[in-house]
Amino acid sequence: MIKLFVGLGNPGPEYESTRHNAGFWWLDAAAQALGVQLVPERSYHGLVARTNIQGRSVWLLEPQTFMNLSGKSVAALARFYKIAPEEVLVAHDELDLPAGQVKLKRGGGHAGHNGLRDIHAQLGASDYWRLRIGIGHPGVKAEVIHWVLQKPSPEQRRLIEAAIAHSLQALPALLHGDMAKATLLIHTTAAPRPKPQRPKPGPSAAPEADT
Repeated sequence: MIKLFVGLGNPGPEYESTRHNAGFWWLDAAAQALGVQLVPERSYHGLVARTNIQGRSVWLLEPQTFMNLSGKSVAALARFYKIAPEEVLVAHDELDLPAGQVKLKRGGGHAGHNGLRDIHAQLGASDYWRLRIGIGHPGVKAEVIHWVLQKPSPEQRRLIEAAIAHSLQALPALLHGDMAKATLLIHTTAAPRPKPQRPKPGPSAAPEADT
């Protein structure tokens, strides 16, 4: 079960609407869904909220350390409350998915994402859960830094927000540790349309006589 939900991003109004802050967007939406408010906590170097689910504490965290030092914030809270890596979910922007897609996975590499890289280092483990929020790729590796720190187009932002809303359908399953169900809900984009039924052939009409 997930005890700590983390959203990655950069603090400050100049970064608020940039692609790199998609993790913040997700955590803000999750906090709203849970009816909690994020407040500054210096001990954990971030904005923090706590709620109770069936008698146990669940934490929400937005590191305010800037992306490259995200692990400092995550590790501080996780270690104090003895939260294991497999009980942590990190929502982050994902270059390898197009805007409008979101995927859930556990473990793996950081794929060059500096926030994940620092979490790996600070936790000393990589087997935490990741919610990968697609932001698309600029197509050229040299443009990645500029891409993630730019605002998405209005259409891309709409797609990202729709994907975030879709993924939140899995929040109850994540809170109760049903990761198989959560994965299915997140990875199912839309119900398949039923195939149209072919009309049954009626009785043949008699040919009309020539006049």
